[in-house]
Amino acid sequence: MATTKEPATAAVAESNTADAPAATDSASEIDISQYTPVTEGKATILFPKGNEVFYNPVQEFNRDMSIAAIRTWSEIFLGEKRARIEKKVANAKDEKAKEEAEKHLQNYIDTQSFTILEALSASGLRSIRYAKEIPNLKQVTANDLEAEAVESIKRNVKYNNLTEELVRPNQGDAMQVMYSAIGNAKKFDVVDLDPYGSAAPFIDGAVQAVSEGGLLCVTCTDLAILTGSMHPETCFGKYNGMPLKGMFPHEMALRLVLNTLQTSAGRYRRHIVPLMSCSIDFYLRVFVRVYTSPQGVKKAASKTAVMYECSGCHSYAVQPLGKIQVKDNGQERHVPGSGPPVDEKCRNCGNTHHVGGPAWGAPLHDKEFVNKMLEHVKANESNYGTNTRMKGMLTVISEELDAPLYWTLQRLCGTLHCTSIPLMDLNSAILNAGYKVSGSHCGPATIKTDAPSHVMWDILRAFVKKHPVTMANIAENSPARAILAKESSIEVKFKRHPQAVPQSQSIKLVRYQINPTANWGPKARAGKKRKQADE
Repeated sequence: MATTKEPATAAVAESNTADAPAATDSASEIDISQYTPVTEGKATILFPKGNEVFYNPVQEFNRDMSIAAIRTWSEIFLGEKRARIEKKVANAKDEKAKEEAEKHLQNYIDTQSFTILEALSASGLRSIRYAKEIPNLKQVTANDLEAEAVESIKRNVKYNNLTEELVRPNQGDAMQVMYSAIGNAKKFDVVDLDPYGSAAPFIDGAVQAVSEGGLLCVTCTDLAILTGSMHPETCFGKYNGMPLKGMFPHEMALRLVLNTLQTSAGRYRRHIVPLMSCSIDFYLRVFVRVYTSPQGVKKAASKTAVMYECSGCHSYAVQPLGKIQVKDNGQERHVPGSGPPVDEKCRNCGNTHHVGGPAWGAPLHDKEFVNKMLEHVKANESNYGTNTRMKGMLTVISEELDAPLYWTLQRLCGTLHCTSIPLMDLNSAILNAGYKVSGSHCGPATIKTDAPSHVMWDILRAFVKKHPVTMANIAENSPARAILAKESSIEVKFKRHPQAVPQSQSIKLVRYQINPTANWGPKARAGKKRKQADE
C-alpha cells in the first residue's frame, strides 16, 4: 500500500541536502566490485556490471528539468498553503479561534513539507536525486513492480546514506499504489510518471492520486505514435485523439497528451493547469497542476479543439469544441463552438483537409512559472549538469507565443519549391504586417504566429517574386501552382524589424539539442522483468 509516513527526523532532513556519499558502515557493507558507480547530480548509483539498460545519460536533462520544476512548484505550493493559514489567522472572529489558527501556522512553519511518488522507479536514481537535491521533501516513495528493481533501490538508498524513511522503496503495481491513495488525506503532492513508452495506462490513477494543487509530471517516449509517424489508430486508442504529422507533429503530440490528462481528470471533477510542456529529443515531458473544481471542468470544452491541416500545403486552422458566453450579470454560459474554420477545400491550394484531435487547445505553458524556473536555474547552475541546455530551452519557451501550432521553414519553402527565405526576413514581414511571431522549442526554424495562413502565403509569394522558381519543374496539380497563381491580399514589407531576432538567439544560447553521442536515443527495452520502467 502506498502511504506516507510521519515527518522525517532531523538527521533525515539533513541528508536531504547532503552531497555524494562518503564511506560509512552502511555503504561499506556493499561489495562495490560487483557494480559500476555512476554519479549524477548529488546521487551516486550502483549499476550491476554489464547492465546497460538501467542508466541512460541522455535522460539527465529530463531529471535536471524535473528537479528544477518541482523545486519551483514547491515554493509556490508551500507559499499558497501558508497564505491560506495566514488568512485564517487574520479572519479569526475571537481570541480562541485566532490562537488555534496561529498555532496551526507555527506548526506549518516548523514542518512544511511535501511528498512525491515516483510510480515507475527502476534503479531509484530519480528518487534519490529528488531526496538529495529538493528541500522541504518529507518523503519520496520509489515504487516498482519488480523485486529486482526494489532491491536495487534499497541498495542505492543505503549507498547514498539516506534512510528508507526519506526514500521509501515500495514493491507494487503502479496503478494499485496510486489508487490506494484515493479517498484519504494522504495523497501525493507530486506524482511522477516516467515509463518506457506510453504513460496512458497510468494516467487515470495519477490524476486521482495527486493532492489539491499538486504537481503531475508525465513522460511519454512513444513519439512515433504521438506524432503520427506510424499507426494513427494506435494513437487514438491510447490517447483518444488523431495525430497530424505534417507541419507541427511535436506540438500536436503535446496537445494530445494534455487532452488525455484533462479528459481523465474531468471524470473526477478535476482539471489541469499546464505549467510547462516540453518536446525533448525522443520523448515529451509535461508538468501540470491538478485542481478539484466543477467550474474548471466546465471550461474544458473551450480548451479542447480539433485541428485541420491541408493535405497539400499544410496550412492549418484550429476549431475549439466549446465557447464561453458571458452574460450581462457576469454569469458564464457554455455552448458549442462555431465553425468550421475552413472550407471543404483549402482556400490556399484547393486540397482536402486532414482532421486531428481532439487535443488541448489552450496555452501549453504558464509563462510566470517558466520565468521563475529559469531564474532558479540561473541562480543554481552548479546544481545541474545540463544547465546550459536548460537555460536555452527555458528561454525559448518563455518567448513562445501562445498561439496554437506552428509552421516550419522547410515545409513552407518546400511547398513552393523555392529557395529558403531567411527566418529574419520572414519574422520581419509577419511583424510588419501587424501580427506576432516567435519560434517554438519543438525545433529550429519553427514559426509560431497569430497570422492567418493566407498572410503567410502572401509573404512567401512576395519572396518568390524576388527569387523566382522554375515553374517548368512544378507539377500541374502541385499546391505551389495554386498558391503562386493568387494575388497577395496585403502589402508585404521585408524591412528589418527590431523584434525579428529573439533574445535567446541574440545572446547565443544553446537552444536546441546537439547529438551528444553516436546512436544516442532511448535505450533498448529491458528484459521481461523490466516492463514497467526504464531510467
